[in-house]
Amino acid sequence: MTATDPIANLQTLIRCPSVTPAEGGALSALEAMLLPLGFKVDKVKATATGTPDIENLYARLGTEGPHLMFAGHTDVVPVGDEAAWTHPPFAAEIANGELFGRGAVDMKGGVACFVAAIARHIEKHGAPKGSVSFLITGDEEGPAINGTIKLLQWAAERGERWDACLVGEPTNPDKLGDMIKIGRRGSLSGKITVHGVQGHAAYPHLADNAVRGILQLTHALMHPPFDGGTDNFQPSNLEVTTVDVGNPATNVVPAKATASFNIRFNDTWTAESLQQEILRRLDAAAAEGVLRPGREALKYDIVWAERPSHVFLTRNNALIASLSSAVESETGQSPKLSTTGGTSDARFIKDYCPVVEFGLVGQTMHMVDERVAVSDLERLTVIYETFIERWFANAGL
Repeated sequence: MTATDPIANLQTLIRCPSVTPAEGGALSALEAMLLPLGFKVDKVKATATGTPDIENLYARLGTEGPHLMFAGHTDVVPVGDEAAWTHPPFAAEIANGELFGRGAVDMKGGVACFVAAIARHIEKHGAPKGSVSFLITGDEEGPAINGTIKLLQWAAERGERWDACLVGEPTNPDKLGDMIKIGRRGSLSGKITVHGVQGHAAYPHLADNAVRGILQLTHALMHPPFDGGTDNFQPSNLEVTTVDVGNPATNVVPAKATASFNIRFNDTWTAESLQQEILRRLDAAAAEGVLRPGREALKYDIVWAERPSHVFLTRNNALIASLSSAVESETGQSPKLSTTGGTSDARFIKDYCPVVEFGLVGQTMHMVDERVAVSDLERLTVIYETFIERWFANAGL
């Protein structure tokens, strides 16, 4: 196998049923592609109490700098109703110019194209004047505990240092060339519990309805807006994602009500300053008593979700310019530099080196009949190949 064909690479990877946390043969298949190219490959198993063991892969070609990392994942989400698929989810069949399969765009397609790009570079020019590495996890779609974050730590402890990283997530909303991600919003979650007094609905003076309290607090979380956005980020946005009472009786006033929330925040805030603002809002709302006339300040507690994601913005002009020009040379359009969307493993990588994201069109990711245009696989490979040449020409600095 020469690994220069992104279609063949992707078919091989899709045929490995690597649904999180199963490796499914995908990392072994990737290893088989990289070893003939001269990469030194390490398989790294990470463990943690209460979470599945995860297999990861780190591969490096070269020993000197500058050092370019490609990061991604080979694990995929479950297929859902397999009978609803037009083509079997792990068959990697091609029909009407599209390649079907779980992981086609998220993100085995990006991995397949970067392998093809570096294989073509080696075939044409020899190994880059520096180093290229692959940092590939099997835990991006899972809890992300035994994946990229631990693989980065493992590599750094062994002296690995990187000058830049490209993550191959599907960043384009409509067509290839639309968007490069140059940062991500932060993400912070929590769960509020309001404590009242259970009683009979006909005798409200003897009870204290926790539902009234939870409504008061959730309103305070969502209004007024946290900010108006910044030059590089859209406004921070908080959504209440669940409200639960657990009360099956219509004539009983509940003693407890809970609400969970998530906020995606911009660089106006840190996770710590945002927690303080949320507590300020909750304390003020608890004391107001708008929905609880004549009552004491309502009693609540809050539990923060572990490991909030921190906001970041990449400002490495050489990295961004090399990728943007590569995209424009193939697609004819200048990609938008964006920080929209959810989180990715770039949130871990940014602590080690500048990082950007660019991959396939993400319209079918996680869906039944996930698929990618075959022509996009070739075009993305050309973009990656051009990017590799231009980044190393600029010494990555």
